[in-house]
Amino acid sequence: MLKARLAQNLGPISGLAIVASAKGIFAKQGLDISVSNFTSGKQCLDTVLGGGADIATTAEAPVTAAAMAQQPIAFVAGMEYSDLKTMTAASAGIKTKADLRGKRIGFTAGTGSEVYTSVLLKAAGLTSKDVTLVNLRPQEMLPAMAAGSIDAFDTWEPHVANAKKALGEGAIPLETKGLYSETFNIVVTQSYLAANPAIVSKFLASLIEAEGWLKAHPDEAIDVIAAATGMKRDELAAIWPDYVYHVRLDDKLLVTLKTHAGWRLETGNHPPGASMPDFSKVLVTAPLKALDPARVILDSRP
Repeated sequence: MLKARLAQNLGPISGLAIVASAKGIFAKQGLDISVSNFTSGKQCLDTVLGGGADIATTAEAPVTAAAMAQQPIAFVAGMEYSDLKTMTAASAGIKTKADLRGKRIGFTAGTGSEVYTSVLLKAAGLTSKDVTLVNLRPQEMLPAMAAGSIDAFDTWEPHVANAKKALGEGAIPLETKGLYSETFNIVVTQSYLAANPAIVSKFLASLIEAEGWLKAHPDEAIDVIAAATGMKRDELAAIWPDYVYHVRLDDKLLVTLKTHAGWRLETGNHPPGASMPDFSKVLVTAPLKALDPARVILDSRP
């Protein structure tokens, strides 16, 4: 058995890794994976960069930060994506994106939520000067809206569904489908990939097998992932269609990385002297291409 240490964000976004572990798929591939759970992808990637783990599950925000800091990372696959969403207080009367003008909007600084908020304002023809932005952790957004201190918030599931459940008709989702997807991905260091190509290949093969199993057994997959993440089964089932599980390297991923890096350059949220990363050096296509070339679709070169 080949041993590896996985730093995992324990949430439905890590569903494929959770399934691969729970259903013995890693073991079947000859891998002995020890899992350390974290509450953010940033902690996962930091742990890998610090030598405390070998493989990280992470969103695009930590990836662009690491790439701009010239960290030697290898982005070997995306495994999930889901749209970020806006929930509004019914009392705020927000029917369209333009109605956000003058409103107090909750967001989480330094995450996809902040980038999504900037994309949303741009789509509404607004700037940050036209609204009041309130930096909150996702779990603080529902209490803030219930208390009337914000009019809307921008975040990921399950926080949006939780607000709808708690506030009922007092909470109204804003139509923003397709505006910004947060990706969830597998990242290792370049040196780890060079030294352990077989482990990386078997890890990706396990995720591909887990994807097939999850799609063939959605009810059981919901059971497995809800149990692992401590969610109530019915609450995960309600938002299950929002999670798109697909192991790939594609243009949608690349656009998200470039949008995120562009946001960093625009807002100064980057290391001194940073420029747009050359993502062809960050995205490493060979391991996934060797397993299934159809999963690597990069028309616009990184």
